[in-house]
Amino acid sequence: MSILLFLLVAALCASLAAAVVPGRIPGGFLAAMVCGVIGAWIGGHLVGPVGPVLFGVPLLSTILGSGIFVFGLACLSQVTHAEA
Repeated sequence: MSILLFLLVAALCASLAAAVVPGRIPGGFLAAMVCGVIGAWIGGHLVGPVGPVLFGVPLLSTILGSGIFVFGLACLSQVTHAEA
């Protein structure tokens, strides 16, 4: 049950980051979950567990890491669309 709550909180953090960062997450909510987990990993390695923690997810570092990941994903998708 805790892994489901972790995935849900990570997806919500990624959705919030996607709303702030230019670009978008292709693939909907499932892709947002994946971006949230990867963002939590990136944010955790960049700044550590900063801010409040909800179900094992440090919120601020997850939003920051998800924003970085979504921005990079959006840049890569624009490059591939420009070449096609």
